[in-house]
Amino acid sequence: LCVAVAKSGNVDACKFGASCRFTHDIDAYLAQKPADLEGTCPFTVLGQPCPYGLTCRFSGTHKDNHAPSESHEINTLSKDVQKLLWKTKYKFPRASEQIKHLGLKEVIKIKASALAEDRSADHDNPDVSCELNGDEKTESSCNTAVNVEHDSSLCEEMDKLGGEPLDGDSVARAAKKSKIEVVEINKGGAGTHDTKTEPEDPNLVNGLEVPLNIPSSCRVDLVETPHLRERKIIDFREKLYLAPLTTVGNLPFRRLCKTLGADITCGEMAMCTNLMQGQASEWALLRRHSSEDLFGVQICGAFPDTVARTIELVDNECSFDFVDINMGCPIDLVVNKGAGSSLLNKPMRIKSIVQASSAVTKRPLTVKVRTAFFEGRNRADSLVSDIYDWGASAITIHGRSRQQRYSKNADWDYINQCAQKAPDDLHVIGNGDIFSFTDWNRHVSGSSKISTCMIARGALVKPWIFTEIKEQRDWDITSGERLNILKEFTRFGLEHWGSDTKGVETTRHFLLEWLGYTCRYIPVGLLDVVPQQLNWRPPSYCGRDDLETLMASDSAADWVSQLPSSFSIQLSDELLAT
Repeated sequence: LCVAVAKSGNVDACKFGASCRFTHDIDAYLAQKPADLEGTCPFTVLGQPCPYGLTCRFSGTHKDNHAPSESHEINTLSKDVQKLLWKTKYKFPRASEQIKHLGLKEVIKIKASALAEDRSADHDNPDVSCELNGDEKTESSCNTAVNVEHDSSLCEEMDKLGGEPLDGDSVARAAKKSKIEVVEINKGGAGTHDTKTEPEDPNLVNGLEVPLNIPSSCRVDLVETPHLRERKIIDFREKLYLAPLTTVGNLPFRRLCKTLGADITCGEMAMCTNLMQGQASEWALLRRHSSEDLFGVQICGAFPDTVARTIELVDNECSFDFVDINMGCPIDLVVNKGAGSSLLNKPMRIKSIVQASSAVTKRPLTVKVRTAFFEGRNRADSLVSDIYDWGASAITIHGRSRQQRYSKNADWDYINQCAQKAPDDLHVIGNGDIFSFTDWNRHVSGSSKISTCMIARGALVKPWIFTEIKEQRDWDITSGERLNILKEFTRFGLEHWGSDTKGVETTRHFLLEWLGYTCRYIPVGLLDVVPQQLNWRPPSYCGRDDLETLMASDSAADWVSQLPSSFSIQLSDELLAT
């Protein structure tokens, strides 16, 4: 059914008339429409007009007269911006200038230069640079692979050279010994030039940064980078931080957690390339509800240019309080693209990403990492001492490696070790296995250097953990109270995804995704040892009532099946009043 006709109930409401691609036959649509669901339209309850009109699965409860009201959700992608992204005509002046300033355009194939020494004189040297303008991709578009690895042999070789000027042969010999294929060049100022690279400058900071002498004809673009003191300051200390959760950390769930006591929320991880392409499904992850008073967006990318341009894009088009770069995602699809936790193996790439990103926004920039990529090779402690100088306001450390995924317990001793090395102005946020107020107190109150803890799976299993922390108690929640929480999520879901058939199916889908976590909760009244640990998997048990038993089942058939006629739920007068 045509959307305009569905909203108004008038076949003449569509501006396209007979040329409309959708049907205007209301009677035919209503004849094949499924019966209304039980309950009341969530928009009618709020006294608002239902935006889905005749297509709403609760249309029988609609009233004729409603006072018009605005949506409480922001950060929607406008069609004009989407068209510019589709046509790659969106401009990124701040990001482009910063990329030039950091010299991230110059990519040198050191190994290729080293191999050229052994070739005969009649062979031409390979091209050693990628020439791109400021509005095009840099590293991600070059044919040369970009990979910056910390190689001690290269550093030692260059240290032997002392303060003497480095020529191309010296760098090539050093790279040949260390077997480094590509080096990413960071220099104070940069322009584009189509000649071969000039001899290196004697000011070699370390073995991984090789400044170049830029021809005088090249224009140097200096970028005014906002100082950290000029940025908006967010005090993370002892605030309850709901982690950005892929799939299940949707807007209705974050809204629910806000009602239960969460202070800080963050949107689901969005991929930079998808945002730059204007994909509506990816931009939906940046949606923000008006109740989220302290809200951040999380993005994930592999290259400094794409991350910086994405941050400039969302900085222009969205409303948020801080931006988080995910450098700890363990998903294979993300890691294989060089993003997420794979960046832990490329410390100089991390430096370039943070420097480029922090310069294009005045909002606080935070970074989320894991302890390491491989088990037993911790790297996070080497980042915390420098990442503040690069431009980050806070760093979140998940106490597990990428190889470890979610097995074993989080290493909080190592998180504390990292916090001790961090500058005083850098907020260190711990993450991993927070499942009760005692866990929170032990990690936050027990360490003066950890600002707060990020709560992830603990909030999925029992979102009332925020209430427990604020009230400093173990809440022996009843099955009826848990059912009311599920009802709230459903109402929020119908408001967000819609009350039509598609919206109802989407709400049901994400509700079942979430129930896959809530079934792990063990009621406090049934425990011999309090509190419950996150990795406990108890045997099947009978709850204190039938509803509690069903909620403990890990079978989806128990979540969606029709109740037998003999089933009854006894609710207290207090719950009935709510």
